[in-house]
Amino acid sequence: MTLGCLPGIAAAVALVLCSYGVEGAAEQSASAIRPTAPANAAPRPHIVPRSVWLDSARPKQPPPRYDDEVVAVFVHHTDSPNGYDCADAPRIIRSLYEGQTVGRHWDDLGYNFVVDKCGTIYEGRAGGVDRPVTGAHTLGFNHRTTGIAALGTFTAGVPVPDEMLRSIAAVAAWKLGASGIDPRGKVRLVSSNGGSRYAAGTTATMPALAGHTDGFMTDCPGAALRARLPELRTLAARIQGRHDSAQAAHRGVEPGAAAQPSRRDVTAADRTAGR
Repeated sequence: MTLGCLPGIAAAVALVLCSYGVEGAAEQSASAIRPTAPANAAPRPHIVPRSVWLDSARPKQPPPRYDDEVVAVFVHHTDSPNGYDCADAPRIIRSLYEGQTVGRHWDDLGYNFVVDKCGTIYEGRAGGVDRPVTGAHTLGFNHRTTGIAALGTFTAGVPVPDEMLRSIAAVAAWKLGASGIDPRGKVRLVSSNGGSRYAAGTTATMPALAGHTDGFMTDCPGAALRARLPELRTLAARIQGRHDSAQAAHRGVEPGAAAQPSRRDVTAADRTAGR
């Protein structure tokens, strides 16, 4: 029997069923092609936007640059006083920004994220927190990495607040999780600048969650914070849902396919921006 020959109610029911079948098939088809999130993706933590610490009088800056993904995180400290009130953190970050853009003539704040001692996470460098923004935080290793700065100075003997550690771990877990990287593992990166610990073009193997000193000759992130890096890696892995007993994946970049810097990596502009 054709649809047109059915009684009115039966025809209406048939139309609904046909429509449901078509929509259901479309939903199944869309589901089949929808990209699958990495198994150990971590939730995005709350991040305070740049507008909270950067006023409208900021100087004009070039468009942000991006990499394909983030496979490593570098932890820093800002080498600024520790005795601040957390309500003053936006003002301090603004001061850091002015020091880098005016004092050093960089195009923006170098760090992708800044975390204060109360655990508040601030958006740093422009370009979008969800995207793999190329920073200016670790000379030679800004590509395919994220820089997280702890607001303060963490030399030997200085306590590192637990709230700060948890937030740094949360950002690291989130950014690395999007690429399927285990924070406890190792990655292979190519140096883009001979001013780093490695000659330009050298492939370096380093922790996926590293300290600034792993890529550059510096005491940053300070002896106290550096000593907590193993703890940060474990915590970030837990946030990703990984078991403590699981072996860390030494992935990042497969052998023979190390992350290659773009052709513009070692331009004069890169050098002045700390890249």
